[in-house]
Amino acid sequence: MSERLASLLGLGARGRRLVIGVTGVRARLQQGRLACVVIAADASGRTRDKVQRLAAARGIPVLLGPTAIRLGVHLGRPAVQAVGTDDAALTRGLMALAEEGRGDTDS
Repeated sequence: MSERLASLLGLGARGRRLVIGVTGVRARLQQGRLACVVIAADASGRTRDKVQRLAAARGIPVLLGPTAIRLGVHLGRPAVQAVGTDDAALTRGLMALAEEGRGDTDS
């Protein structure tokens, strides 16, 4: 599931529908301008804490993605710990993939 999520994020990056990196994600969260956040599976505890706490305060879902290196590969960047989007269609796609992933682990 995380590879499909990373591929979808890659499409979002090509369409310029993403903010990439912890600093940018936090800034947009503070402005209330994100609909969804994806954090790398191996993001540092400090990054997770900062981003998740701010997202929770704004009611923004946070999804667990692939490792930072895999995420960076799909985005054409070095390792990426956090990505966010305000695009409604992209958010729906990411949330649908997250739901599929939850269903896979329950069976």
